[in-house]
Amino acid sequence: MIDLGISKLALIGAVALIVIGPEKLPRVARTVGTLLGKAQRYVNDVKAEVNRSMDLDELRKMKDTVQEAARDVEQSIQSGASDFEKQFSESGQTLSALSDTTPVYPEYKHPRKNWRLKQGATPQWYKARNGVRTKALSGAARVARYRPHKIN
Repeated sequence: MIDLGISKLALIGAVALIVIGPEKLPRVARTVGTLLGKAQRYVNDVKAEVNRSMDLDELRKMKDTVQEAARDVEQSIQSGASDFEKQFSESGQTLSALSDTTPVYPEYKHPRKNWRLKQGATPQWYKARNGVRTKALSGAARVARYRPHKIN
């Protein structure tokens, strides 16, 4: 890489001032700056494209290894199933005889949830926002609250 120190930059600036002249130097410096910026963006785009292609190659290799592993697992399962069928055929039973039997399921048991615990786990801000009652009203208080008012 080019090693530019302050002394070399000062020398380049002095030569540019003499060659180009003080009137055109700011415009030339601006143009050089924009060209350098475009060159940097182009180099960054090329680097990003190269990185993307490398990542894509790695992903393809990973996909191939995963597919190979899936094929191996599928083959091992198929060979295990065929061995199982052979053992059953040797013992004199068939798979269809096993499938004719009705499966036995355990009896349903209600989970017995504690609704008070469930209600207590709801935060107060949620209850307030959704209009959930947090305090119980007695029968007389409920009647008094919801009784229509007399209009005179």
